Amino acid sequence: MTERERWGTRIGLILAASGNAVGLGNFLRFPVQAAKHDGGAFMIPYFLSFFLLGIPLMWVEWAVGRYGGIRGHGTSPGTFQLLWKNRSAKYIGIIGIVSPLVIIVYYTYITSWTVGYAIFSLFNSLPKVDTIGTLEETLKPFSHVLQQYTGTGDFFLTPSMYAYIMYVFTLFLSMLILARGIVRGIELLAKIAMPLLFLFAIFLVIRVFTLGSPVHPDCNPLKGLAFLWEPKFSKLFDLNIWLAAAGQMFFTLSLGMGAMLTYASYLREHDDIALSGLTTATTNEFAEVILGSSIAIPAAVVFFGVANTEIIAREGAYHLGFVSMPAVFSFIPLGNVFGFLWFALLFFAGITSIVALTQPAIAFLEEEFCMEKKKAVWCVGGFLFISGHIPIFMRGTLDELDFWAGTFFVTFLAATEIILFFWVFGSNKAWKEIKRGAEIPIPGIFFFICRYVTPTILIIIFTGWVIQHGWQEIFKTSSTKWIARIYLMVTFTIAGILIHKAWKKREARL
Repeated sequence: MTERERWGTRIGLILAASGNAVGLGNFLRFPVQAAKHDGGAFMIPYFLSFFLLGIPLMWVEWAVGRYGGIRGHGTSPGTFQLLWKNRSAKYIGIIGIVSPLVIIVYYTYITSWTVGYAIFSLFNSLPKVDTIGTLEETLKPFSHVLQQYTGTGDFFLTPSMYAYIMYVFTLFLSMLILARGIVRGIELLAKIAMPLLFLFAIFLVIRVFTLGSPVHPDCNPLKGLAFLWEPKFSKLFDLNIWLAAAGQMFFTLSLGMGAMLTYASYLREHDDIALSGLTTATTNEFAEVILGSSIAIPAAVVFFGVANTEIIAREGAYHLGFVSMPAVFSFIPLGNVFGFLWFALLFFAGITSIVALTQPAIAFLEEEFCMEKKKAVWCVGGFLFISGHIPIFMRGTLDELDFWAGTFFVTFLAATEIILFFWVFGSNKAWKEIKRGAEIPIPGIFFFICRYVTPTILIIIFTGWVIQHGWQEIFKTSSTKWIARIYLMVTFTIAGILIHKAWKKREARL
């Protein structure tokens, strides 16, 4: 086997890992989740989740990835086999390849919307509204644009040709970047995209905080922040808020998806993971908590008021990002410029996550089948292109795929990973791996948290979620839901066959 690639620079690694974590969810999903779950009441379990789940799991994924990488495995099937000398371990690790791949199937399509809308904004092609009426009247032209863009229909969707071209462009660009490798592709992208993302976000925050309300004189950006940050302590007894906060932590840090493990596999044996992992996590939180909470929701409060902003939040992340924000930009001077910055920011957040979540499948083909990189990239790209037609043209499949790949499997893989590392592989060996090469002292309390607290919370969250929501979702039936489920079963079957063949070849070589 050829020598594995390595990161070129420390800053490149941190920016790439941060790009993996910082995605569309930081600027769309987080503010919606916070607004839907009573703002400040959501933030308390959110920050607790960061310390009890986010940081420990970040260190675990980096340690597991580095441990596997120096032994020739950059994905969860091979790494799990190293941690647990059991024939079934590699099959459990299938989730770490299939889950990110399925997420990318619909995530690439959503990211492509940002390209289309950025061009709309640049050429001033989005609707213009002169006066603010009722919420429904004001947002109707923008809702119509999104419907025309993504298509309508009870079963089959009819997206515009422009939307389809933007999807092909986004997928093709992502594959070109991945074909250039770790240093010349992923790392270079991160060094360009991440600084621009933060720069654009800061410009937008400054503009939002200089907005004045044309209709609600008492509504200002600070009131939008108060809406998000003032806690209602009585709501802390609602389990749904705790589940939502923990779920957002998984989603925002890209934990349990297999991608961070693969990125960490390109480290050297004594490279630091303590400081690098912590820096990645805190960079993501800065993007989410400071920047993400200071743009969309405060802007909506300024123009539509608190009550209407709650309605917008209930409509979901896409409504916030592609309907209400274009409406806001239509009312302000140079709105098309700020609209372009908004959608360009989302594009950079999206494409850095796309390349990260696609890399595990590419690494698997390279390492287990000795496939040349470009061939592996275009094999995966072809699979994604064909698969992408399911959420593009079939109503309801996107949400179903997101339910399984973005919620169910993510939680399960995170719980499995930490249990294998600290309980099967051994807590003392696991702790030694985390501390190897550490450039900062890791408080001893985190040994207790990683061994006992984090696994317990994960099991409680997973069980509670299954009881409250999972069974209802699983037993919902419709033709499009079953199309998505059959697709998942076929994908898992193909991955299982590939893993079986890969290990047969490996055993034959030995």
